[in-house]
Amino acid sequence: MADALPRRSAGLGLRRALLDQLIEAPAGAFDFLECAPDNWIGVGGALGEKLEALSSRHPLSCHGLSLSLGGPDPLDAGFLRQTRDFLDRHRAALYSEHLSYCSADGHLYDLLPLPFTFDAVRHVAGRIAQVQDALGRRIAIENVSYYAAPYRALGEVEFIGAILREADCDLLLDVNNVFVNAINHGYDARAFIEAMPGERIASYHVAGHYDEADDLKIDTHGAAVKDDVWTLLAHAYATHGVRPTLLERDFNFPPLPALLAEVERIRALQAKAP
Repeated sequence: MADALPRRSAGLGLRRALLDQLIEAPAGAFDFLECAPDNWIGVGGALGEKLEALSSRHPLSCHGLSLSLGGPDPLDAGFLRQTRDFLDRHRAALYSEHLSYCSADGHLYDLLPLPFTFDAVRHVAGRIAQVQDALGRRIAIENVSYYAAPYRALGEVEFIGAILREADCDLLLDVNNVFVNAINHGYDARAFIEAMPGERIASYHVAGHYDEADDLKIDTHGAAVKDDVWTLLAHAYATHGVRPTLLERDFNFPPLPALLAEVERIRALQAKAP
């Protein structure tokens, strides 16, 4: 397993559309890259060679898409073995997955929210424990954006905290998701950040979103990070301390220098944080 990422580090999402630009990027342009193993397992040829080149040069973090931690279907043991091999091969420093589900008798091709119930806590925590055993490492779970809230016996803060404790895993705190959910569901984003268990935070994500309306934000990863999200990230640093932070961008890619300018903004906020 690779060494842990430095707390003061800023990364960029490794996307196929950016491969050539990332390979040609100047030294020190970013501190690490993050990819989804689900999109790379079994990929060979020129694309596989470029991934190998990047992972041999830069620390790699991995963010899963399809384990379906909250789903009803049995965990895919074969896929977990492939994921472990991928993480070990590329010496991945971190591995995270979404606190959601994406399959039920087949893939649903979306990250769907869970009911905030005690039964869901036990179900998800048990599955996270299985995943950690299968991968031979701790994982982090990411708070997700959602637009329709299932049944709630617990608040979201209590739900996330209960899973982290019962599963004994870490948290990937997505600051943009907190901002989007706070607008869409009418809660205080800063208070939500403050209520997160800082000792569990392994890393942060920031991304852009789409302003559908004053009271409706859509998590797209297809635009520049908004000023309000940068401000919320600074608040997270001030509250819980600096951790490795990734800039997510999935489409509508600007020229690489524009993305690297956002990576530099992460670094600037980290430098100012206590």
